[in-house]
Amino acid sequence: MTKPTESELEILAILWELGEASVRQVHERLAKTKDTGYTTTLKIMQIMHTKGLVSRDEKSRSHIYRPATNQKETQSSLIKNLMNTAFGGSAQNLVMQALGQENPSKEELDEIRAFLDQLEKKKS
Repeated sequence: MTKPTESELEILAILWELGEASVRQVHERLAKTKDTGYTTTLKIMQIMHTKGLVSRDEKSRSHIYRPATNQKETQSSLIKNLMNTAFGGSAQNLVMQALGQENPSKEELDEIRAFLDQLEKKKS
């Protein structure tokens, strides 16, 4: 899988949420949180199509883009890459660093505990 850039990930997140969208729709979403031009969004989405990160329906005048990979696969690949390159392959170091950067809520900690409990049950 081709590793998406930060800008490409922002666009993928919008497409994962919407399912499909035109460049204009994606640009309008991006413009709510960052200062970016329409032509920049268009160029990035064209590059993403070339890289195989999105598919494009060219039947109508405004092309409709769809994510070519699902969110879970992409996140898994990125985490695996980050864990191997930045944390020496250690899931423990990655998780400890991630939790140390944030101040998780009680609800988030409860969810993490429940997830760890599930992992332990699978091992036994």
